Amino acid sequence: QVQLVESGGGSVHSGGSLRLSCAASVYGASPYCMGWFRQAPGKEREGVATIDKYDYTTYQFSLKDRFIISQDKIKRLLYLEMNNLSPEATATYYCAAATEIRLCAVAANWNGDYWGQGTQVTVSS
Repeated sequence: QVQLVESGGGSVHSGGSLRLSCAASVYGASPYCMGWFRQAPGKEREGVATIDKYDYTTYQFSLKDRFIISQDKIKRLLYLEMNNLSPEATATYYCAAATEIRLCAVAANWNGDYWGQGTQVTVSS
């Protein structure tokens, strides 16, 4: 079992940056894949980025030049660095994890088995 707690959300102006963190408490098998999702009001949840235990990363194509996913496997922390933010990035951001070995990629519609409570990101113009 994996428990996830996100932090680092907040309000920024367009062009600003934020770094989200996700602290993982692991009881049993370590995650094979972790990722970030977001859900804007009135929209479906969408994958943002994934990272597997080998540090292989994937991104939603439109975000790959501005967002960076990383992890500290010793501290069990997952990060999402978001740069040059636009109002379209306003959403609740969720951290997710899965211990099962399956394709860990946004384009493969990877979905987590464990989820955090979310952290709000608001970008004003």
